[in-house]
Amino acid sequence: MHPLLLLLPTLFPISTSAQNTYTSAAPDISTLIWPSELYSSLIPQKLLATANTHYNPPQYPQYTDRVVGEWQWFSPDTWTSGFLPATLYELDTRTRLCKGQGSGEGMDWVGLGRTWSAAEVPLETKNNVGHDVGFLSFPFVQELLVNPQNETAMNVVNTFAADLAARFSPVVGCTRSWDTSDPTLFEVIMDNIMNLDLLFTSYALTGNSTLIDIAKSHANKTMLNHIRPDGSSFHVVEYNATTGEVIARVTVQGYSDNSTWSRGQAWGIYGFANMYSHTNDTNYLETSRRMANYFLGNLPSDGVVPWDFNAPLVPPRPADTSAATIASTGLLLLARQEMSLSPPNLVNAVRWIVGAWKLLNATTKLAWKPSWQSLLSNGTVNNPSANNDTGIIYGDYYYIKAGNDLVQMGLSHC
Repeated sequence: MHPLLLLLPTLFPISTSAQNTYTSAAPDISTLIWPSELYSSLIPQKLLATANTHYNPPQYPQYTDRVVGEWQWFSPDTWTSGFLPATLYELDTRTRLCKGQGSGEGMDWVGLGRTWSAAEVPLETKNNVGHDVGFLSFPFVQELLVNPQNETAMNVVNTFAADLAARFSPVVGCTRSWDTSDPTLFEVIMDNIMNLDLLFTSYALTGNSTLIDIAKSHANKTMLNHIRPDGSSFHVVEYNATTGEVIARVTVQGYSDNSTWSRGQAWGIYGFANMYSHTNDTNYLETSRRMANYFLGNLPSDGVVPWDFNAPLVPPRPADTSAATIASTGLLLLARQEMSLSPPNLVNAVRWIVGAWKLLNATTKLAWKPSWQSLLSNGTVNNPSANNDTGIIYGDYYYIKAGNDLVQMGLSHC
């Protein structure tokens, strides 16, 4: 953590004119009140209840039903299966950041995380998630922070990274997202920017610099072909696998090919800020800024993130609280990168922190659900498939992570 982050609230109170286009009255950062629900005792209670649910063969929660908020369970060979064990590791972090009855202190969250990671280990040999091995790797990356000598975790991370690297095309300059029946069709989705962190983790373990070259190439092509001049993003870019030329820019989860799917935009904010943290390439920092400006500048007045920023208002468009929590953690990561500059960019750091504050408050007000098994409701898994208004495991993960990040940054208290 940059030491100035601890001084930020007193060093730099912001005014309503501080480069702010997304709210008419930005509060003094020293007076920001973060949602108390971020540190609710219900969080460890709910996660413990979920972690104590077992199926044979193993299954993992992905999203809830719409009515009572009960988890729907899926095979480990699903792109979201890493999020429950990763959340359990985040709760271990929470117990070290927060003391007291509501923090989950006294529970062996690491042990639970290891238990829930076990069914993922066979996926290093064979899986059907393609590029999303990056998400599967989350709990193993966190395990290495706890125990850097854990050989199982190292093997899984390195094997998943090799899987991702094998999907790279030097002709296209990207890793393939989805497999297609047409060998000349090479599809890359915005989400894939998040999986590049796996390559950096494996590089740190192996010294294989080819992994870094792949990550940079993919990020550079994503900047060039996914991001529009106004900072918004396409969901899918289709390339010709033989020539590397762009064939089309389309959507699968958004409203239209030319609209901006909010979760893809959120992945981009986070993913490019993370690329800058690894490389110090200011092109990635600027891209994250542009995407963040678009995200915040296109929020409705109530701050609730819609499933797609360009979807019609009639009939009412569903919200996506998972996009909101991903964007919140991405904005906090972006703020930390601003503070790492020499000199620190205080104006931008405050802008992103206030943006995260607005998102987390609006999301909590709308979707905090004490009676559900998930923490939040109003997530949109896939609106074109009518899968919306649910709890989502990765929405909950990033909500908890945001709370942890705020404490580590000195911006909030448990």
